[in-house]
Amino acid sequence: MSNETVTATSAAPDTGPEPLPHGLGVSLPAAEARAKTEGTFPYAADLWAEGLLWAAVLRSPHPHARILSIDTSHAREMPGVRAVITHEDVPGTPLHGRGRADRPVFASEVVRHHGEPIAAVAADHPDTARMAAAAVIVEYEVLDPVTDPEQAFEAEPLHPDGNLIRHIPLRHGDPDAVGEIVVEGLYRIGRQDPAPIGAEAGLAVPRPDGGVELYVASTDPHTDRDTAAACYGLEPERVKVVVTGVPGATADREDQGFQLPLGLLALRTGCPVKITATREESFLGHAHRHPTLLRYRHHADTEGRLVKVEAQILLDAGAYADTSAESLAAAVSFACGPYVVPNAFIEGWAVRTNNPPSGHVRGEGAMQVCAAYEAQMDKLAKKLALDPAELRLQNAMATGDVLPTGQTVTCPAPVAELLQAVRDYPLPALPKDTPEDEWLLPGGPEGAGEPGAVRRGVGYGVGMVHMLGAEGADEVSTATVKVHDGVATVLCAAVETGQGFTTLARQIVQETLGIDEVHVAPVDTDQPPAGPSCRGRHTWVSGGAVERAAKMVRTQLLQPLAHKFGMSTELLQITDGKITSYDGVLSTTVTEAMDGKELWATAQCRPHPTEPLDEAGQGDAFVGLAFCAIRAVVDVDIELGSVRVVELALAQDVGRILNPAQLTARIEAGVTQGVGAALTENLRTARGLVRHPDLTGYALPTSLDAPDIRIVKLVEERDVVAPFGAKAASAVPVVTSPAAVASAVRAATGRPVNRLPIRPQAAVVTTS
Repeated sequence: MSNETVTATSAAPDTGPEPLPHGLGVSLPAAEARAKTEGTFPYAADLWAEGLLWAAVLRSPHPHARILSIDTSHAREMPGVRAVITHEDVPGTPLHGRGRADRPVFASEVVRHHGEPIAAVAADHPDTARMAAAAVIVEYEVLDPVTDPEQAFEAEPLHPDGNLIRHIPLRHGDPDAVGEIVVEGLYRIGRQDPAPIGAEAGLAVPRPDGGVELYVASTDPHTDRDTAAACYGLEPERVKVVVTGVPGATADREDQGFQLPLGLLALRTGCPVKITATREESFLGHAHRHPTLLRYRHHADTEGRLVKVEAQILLDAGAYADTSAESLAAAVSFACGPYVVPNAFIEGWAVRTNNPPSGHVRGEGAMQVCAAYEAQMDKLAKKLALDPAELRLQNAMATGDVLPTGQTVTCPAPVAELLQAVRDYPLPALPKDTPEDEWLLPGGPEGAGEPGAVRRGVGYGVGMVHMLGAEGADEVSTATVKVHDGVATVLCAAVETGQGFTTLARQIVQETLGIDEVHVAPVDTDQPPAGPSCRGRHTWVSGGAVERAAKMVRTQLLQPLAHKFGMSTELLQITDGKITSYDGVLSTTVTEAMDGKELWATAQCRPHPTEPLDEAGQGDAFVGLAFCAIRAVVDVDIELGSVRVVELALAQDVGRILNPAQLTARIEAGVTQGVGAALTENLRTARGLVRHPDLTGYALPTSLDAPDIRIVKLVEERDVVAPFGAKAASAVPVVTSPAAVASAVRAATGRPVNRLPIRPQAAVVTTS
C-alpha cells in the first residue's frame, strides 16, 4: 500500500482546469457578462410586482407657453385609471435638479421646453395610462420661444432665477500681450444625445411605513433618494432607491423627471407603479450635451509659440441649470487645451433658453473647446507653413506647467510623448482605385461617388479632461469588505454603468486578500453613499475605498499569524490564496488562516480638496487630469461631401492598466462616441421643437461606421495621489476624436470646418 501511494504521488497530479487569472493587471471578465449575453440580466424594464399599475406622463407639445388651465376630469373618469396627478399633488419641494434645484416636477404656470412634464397617470394597463394622459386637457397660451443663446442676454427672463446661469471671466497673464501671428475663428458644436441603449424605466413600490421604494437605473442613488424624499415630503430614511441593472450610461443615466412622478403615483394609489419610457420620451426628457458657440483669437510668434489666447464661450443650457455651471468651469479652464499659454483671457457664459435641457455627458465642456482650439492650431500651422503636429509639439504642456486657472499641473502630463507616438505611427495604405474596392469609398457601395473625387486627409487632436468633481466638490466614497468561508463580499454604492467598477472591485480584493471568489453586492441606499458614476471617479474614490477596506481585512487576517511567529505583517505576503513569510518558515492557505471566522472592515476614500474658481477664473479647481492624442485619417468625397473615417491612431496616458481588455473596450467606445459627435449626432430642433426624437432621425454610428482604432501607446506613468495610480479612460477619447476628425477633413478639403457635426456642404470643394 505504501509503495502504491508513493507511485501515485510521483505521478503528475490531475489539478483540473487551469485557474482563471485574477487580481489587478489582468483581463478579468465581467461577472454579469454571461447573463447579459444570454438575455437573463435584470434591467429596470424587466421588473414586475403583484398588483402592478402602469404610469404615463403627459408632456408639453410646446417649447414655451403659459398654462391657463389643466382639466384632468376626463382622464380620471376613464375605466382602469387609478390616479391622475399634477403640480397640485406634489406634497413636498416642487423643484429638483442635478446641480441646482430649479426644475419643477410638473409645470404649473409656464412650460419652458418641449416635452416638459405636465401630469402623470397610473392605470391598470399601459395603453390605458397613455390614453388617459392624452385625455388631460391643457389650455396653453403659446409664447415665442428663446432658442438663440445669444438672444438670452436681452430676452425677458425665462425663469425666476433669470437667464444667466453662470459667468466666468478668466484672466491670466498680460492683457496687452500680442503675437506677430493672429488667427481667429467662430465655431458651433451641436446637441449630442447620450442615446442610452435602453430607455428610462422604473418601478415604485409603496412601503407599510408610508414610504416608498424606487427600483430604477440610477447612477447616483443617494442624491436621487434625497431629491425624491424632499419632493414627497418624507424623511430620507423612508425612501429607498434600489439600483437595477443599468443598460449602459454615458451621462446621468436616470432622469429624475421619470423617477419622481413614479413614486408620487405609488404613494397616491398604494400600489406598485411601473413606467417604461418610449424612445421619444427618452429623447425629450433627459439631458444632452450643451450646444456651444465659441469665438477664438490665437496669438503666436513667428516660430509658432503661443503668446495669448482670447475666447468667448457660450453654453446653451436649455430650460434649466442642471450641471451647466460645472460644464462651463471645465470649458473655460481647458479653453487653451494641453498647451503652454502664458496669457489667456476667456469669457464663459451658460444661459437658459427654451431648447431641450443640457447636462452631464462624457467630457462636458472639454469636448466643445477641444474642437475649437484644435481648429485654431490648424489655422496657425497653415498660416505659419508649419507641420500641424510640429506646431502642437512645440507648445505641448508637461508636468510642472501652469493651467490658465493658475493651477500647477502636478500629475503626469506626457502630452508630447503621446503626440509623437501617433505622429510616427505608419499611415494606412491608400485604397485601390478599382471597382472591387468601392466599399472603401465614402458613402458605401451604394452611395459612393467617383473614386477620382476622393481626397485623403490626415489631422490631429490633443485633448484633456479633469477627473472627479471640481471646484470644492466633496469627493468621498465608502466601501465594506467581508470575508467568510473563503468568499469575499464587497458592499459599495458605486453603480456599475458599464465602466467596469464591479470587475475592478473583485480584482482589488483578489489582489489584496488572495481570494478567488469575490461578489459585489447589489446597490441600494441602505449602504453609505459613494457618489455619482461619472468622470472615472469610482475607479479612484470607490476603488480606493475598496482597497483600504481590503487592506484592513488583510491586517486582521495576518496579525494573529505574525504575532504567533514573532514577525510583522509586512513580512507576510498573500499569493494565489497562500500566505507565506519572507523566510519560508510560514506557509498556509487563506482558508486555513480564516479558521471559520468572519472578517470585515469599512473604509472611506477622499481625495485632496479643491477650490472654486475665483472672480478672475483662478484656483486649484481640479484633482487630476488625463490626456489623449489622436491622429485621424479620413477619405472625403469632395463632390458629395461624404466622409469616411479610415483610421484613428490613439495614444493616451492611463496611469496604470488595471484590466487590459476592459481598458481597450472603454477607449474604443469613447472614440466611437466621438466619431458620432463629429459626423452624425445632432438632436435637431426647430424653434425649440425637437425634430425626429427617435433612432431613425438621430443618426448614431453603427459597427459599420466605426473606424479602425489603433491604440498606439498607453503611457503608464502613475499618478501618485490616485489609488493604484490609474486615470479615467473613456472621457478623454470622446473629447479628442471629434477634433481629430475635423482636422483631417480640413486637411483633405482645405475648408475651414467650423461646425460639429460636419455637414456635407462643409466638405464639398467647388472647382472652376
